[in-house]
Amino acid sequence: MNPVLTLDQEFAQITKYYSPRVVALANGQYVKLAKMKGEFVRHNHEKEDEFFFVLKGTFCLRYDDGSEAVMTAGQCHVTPRGVWHHPYAPEEAWVMFVEPAETLHTGTVDSPLTKSVESQTATLVQEG
Repeated sequence: MNPVLTLDQEFAQITKYYSPRVVALANGQYVKLAKMKGEFVRHNHEKEDEFFFVLKGTFCLRYDDGSEAVMTAGQCHVTPRGVWHHPYAPEEAWVMFVEPAETLHTGTVDSPLTKSVESQTATLVQEG
């Protein structure tokens, strides 16, 4: 049986912004938590949608067409595959996102902020 997780405890383990922590694997999808603050890398994911759910703060996604998705606690949004997006948070935000396990952190963009799958899954507890 997989462990019961307490999200506040999981978020307490996150010490760097935009450094996702995989907390669960379900049906080939990673459930990730991240603290966000400030600007992140404009990027896209050619083959994967991304689901974002905000638990605390304000989290925004700017799109190349000039639109923005602005989410606060309790709100969610899906960025469709292939769509360029530029994440930012004007204040610290706690975000849960769900995406296929093969999704690269910064999609098709290589950046100093890019985190490997190994670093994101380092603390994942799996029963086996």
